[in-house]
Amino acid sequence: MYIPFDQMPGHARIWTYTSNRKLEKKELDILSSRLSVFCEQWNTHGALMPTSFEIRFDQVIILAVDESQLGASGCSIDSSVRLLRDIETKFEIDLLNQGKVSFLHGENNLEVNNLLGIKSKVKEGILQAETIVLNPVVQSKSDLEKNWKIKAKESWLNKFFEN
Repeated sequence: MYIPFDQMPGHARIWTYTSNRKLEKKELDILSSRLSVFCEQWNTHGALMPTSFEIRFDQVIILAVDESQLGASGCSIDSSVRLLRDIETKFEIDLLNQGKVSFLHGENNLEVNNLLGIKSKVKEGILQAETIVLNPVVQSKSDLEKNWKIKAKESWLNKFFEN
């Protein structure tokens, strides 16, 4: 059953999926509709789970499940991955590849780069120690609010900066 994202509890489990490009308005409308329908029927072993989603930066999909009454099963997680694969195909985007680094230019301009090219971004001065990066390992809504946007020097990227 769908619950607005801002009403999900802090302990809700989350997954973040970053697209390799910004989505256009029409794509965002279709995506929101598909995610709403999915969340309405997302279940574990036939029992509906309190679920939600949010799209940030026109590029990052955040799925949330309140597991306090029912835990997300492997089958239910697989169903979300199938949906994301369908979305990847429909919009010709890359969501499931974890080999990406996302960082902000200013408040709301997200740049997504292939992991293999990140060292050159540091050398060019585009990615600096103080640059805000998105932490891909957040696991709860409260973690998303507190630890999703962090300075590059506070992440695994710190190894690229002089101390």
